[in-house]
Amino acid sequence: MPKSNLFAIPLVLCLAAGAARADTLYVSNEKDDTLSLIDAGTLAPVATWPVGKRPRGLTASPDGKLIYLCASNSDAIQVIDRASGKVLHDLPSGEDPEQFALSPDGRLLFVANERSALTTVIDTQKRDVVAQIEVGKEPEGMAVSPDGALAVTTSESGDMVHWIDTRTLKLIDSTPVGQRPREAIFSKDSQLLWVSSEVGGTVTVLDVKTRKPIKTISFSVPGVADDQIRPVGIKLTRDGRYAFIALGRADHVAAVDARTYEVVKYIPTGRRVWHLALTPDEKRLFTTNGLSSDVTVIDIGTLAPIGNVKTGRYPWGAIVLP
Repeated sequence: MPKSNLFAIPLVLCLAAGAARADTLYVSNEKDDTLSLIDAGTLAPVATWPVGKRPRGLTASPDGKLIYLCASNSDAIQVIDRASGKVLHDLPSGEDPEQFALSPDGRLLFVANERSALTTVIDTQKRDVVAQIEVGKEPEGMAVSPDGALAVTTSESGDMVHWIDTRTLKLIDSTPVGQRPREAIFSKDSQLLWVSSEVGGTVTVLDVKTRKPIKTISFSVPGVADDQIRPVGIKLTRDGRYAFIALGRADHVAAVDARTYEVVKYIPTGRRVWHLALTPDEKRLFTTNGLSSDVTVIDIGTLAPIGNVKTGRYPWGAIVLP
C-alpha cells in the first residue's frame, strides 16, 4: 500500500481492530504549549489543555490522579489535576527540564536538566529539591528501576549512562554507550537497561548488576538511508516479548524480540517518530510523529499500523491512562 494512503482508514476499522476502552491518550505538543487528549479506543479527540512553554516529557502519579509535565522553556514541572485539566502547581525542576522519572512510590521525581548538566531530585509531597547531582553534558533520558534501587540519566554529549543510588542520591558509576544517548528504560524485573543512541543509530542493552553492555542492536530499514535511522523512544511490553524502538527520521518503529534482540518487523509511522505509549492492555502502541503532527496507532497483535490521529504541532511525549 502506498505510504500516502497508509493511514486513510475509517475509524470503524480501527475499532474493529481492538475493543473501545475508556483509556485516554495524552500527548504533549512542543510548538502549541498544549496537551492533546484522545480516546484511545475510538481515536476521537477529547480535549486540548493549555500548559507551560515547550511541553515535553510527561508521566502520571501511581494512583493516576495527577499528570506531571516537563514545561521545558518554563523551567518547571507542572502538576496537573487529571479530572479537571487544571495546573495545580509547579515543582522546582531546575533549568530546562526535558525528561523525568518517578520513583515507584511516587515520592521522588528525578529530572534531567539539559543545560546545566544536572539531575535534580524533587520531593513531590514537600515540593522541594532534595538533591542536585552532577552528571555528563546535556542530560536527556531519565529512568528509575521498578525495584526503586537505581536511577539513570543519559548524557547526550558525553555518550554515557550515569547510575544513581536512589537511597544515597549519589552518582555511583558511569557506562559508555553509543553516540548521543536519548531514552533509557528498565526491564520489568530491573535486571536490564535499554538505552537508545540517536546519532549512533543503535540500542544498547546493559546488565544492571554489572552495569556493562551485553548487546548492541543495529537497524537497517529497507529503502531508508542509514543516516536517517535515529533511535529515540523505547517501550517494553510487560510480558518481556517485545521492545519497540522509535527510529526518528526513518519514519518507522522497530519491533524487537526482547529475548533474542532480533528485529522482528519495521512498522511505518508518520514523519519523525519520536516517543511511544502503550495502552494498559498492551494491545495498541501510539507513536508521536513530530514533523507530521500526528500519532500513529499500531496494533500489537499484527504489528501493523491501523490509523493515525492529528494532534497539536510537534507532538513529543505520550502516555495512556485508564
